[in-house]
Amino acid sequence: MIALHVGGTLIRGCVLGSDGSPRATERWFTRPERGPDAVVESVLASAASLAERCRPLAAGVALPGVVDEASGRAVRATALGWHGIPVRDWVAEHLDLPVAVGHDGRTGGLAEARAGAGGDCRNFLYVSMGDDFAAAPVVAGRAVPGEDARAGEFGHVVVRPEGGDPCHCGRHGCLETVASTTAVTRRYARMTGWRGVTAREVYHRADAGDPHARVICTDAVDALVGALATEVRRHASERVVIAGEPAEAGTSGLASLRATLARRLASPTVPDLRLARFGDMAACVGAAFLARDMVTEGHKTTAG
Repeated sequence: MIALHVGGTLIRGCVLGSDGSPRATERWFTRPERGPDAVVESVLASAASLAERCRPLAAGVALPGVVDEASGRAVRATALGWHGIPVRDWVAEHLDLPVAVGHDGRTGGLAEARAGAGGDCRNFLYVSMGDDFAAAPVVAGRAVPGEDARAGEFGHVVVRPEGGDPCHCGRHGCLETVASTTAVTRRYARMTGWRGVTAREVYHRADAGDPHARVICTDAVDALVGALATEVRRHASERVVIAGEPAEAGTSGLASLRATLARRLASPTVPDLRLARFGDMAACVGAAFLARDMVTEGHKTTAG
């Protein structure tokens, strides 16, 4: 199986091995500033490049934003400039393969439930963070569908209703405007004049005592934990599995998140926080699992 995870900065690709681990991985820049049609062309070219490496039976695609998984459409992915894009149909036609499409929060949760950091936990919350955010509760190995196609849009929880920065979704003060890697680097550049400093480096500078970095990272962690606490309470999560920064960045990372979440919850029972086994490839691996499931179920139907 092959799979893609289409993000605002990168398109991640993998070939799923027979043991459920990515046998080969690849990354391409998304470059959404070129326009939505150019992004579609990049997705199709990336999928074709992966397919040339093996003889896949099916493909999976993980998408951000509002996703209609039943029809395989990207209803709205503002970071990509996509509105109503029939991703499944176009990728299937381009590859001449069956294609499964899922929201990147739920596919990431699926990967970690089956073969990752949530495999021994019945009820956990999967959260990915980077340029954008996604979250999905997982119960008994299955990512729980939300009430509608908007489920998983963790990054657009408003955490700074007063005076927050504008978000590409049209609102102000969303989590992504405070805690995403793009927001952290942008805010650091605005404060210091230093450009080209990565979010990971900003977190390391915070650990080293840089006062500007400390302000930015403390604000990012506080905003993230506020949103996390709400989700943990809502789903009574026993564990939180986190992929990406800031959890992986310095001592300001996972330990800081764990301590701040414990204070915020003010509860004797605080969920265990763990790093995702598949890191930023979790959503891609989960999409490959969706593709494999589709083929398996198809075989069962044919045999039955």
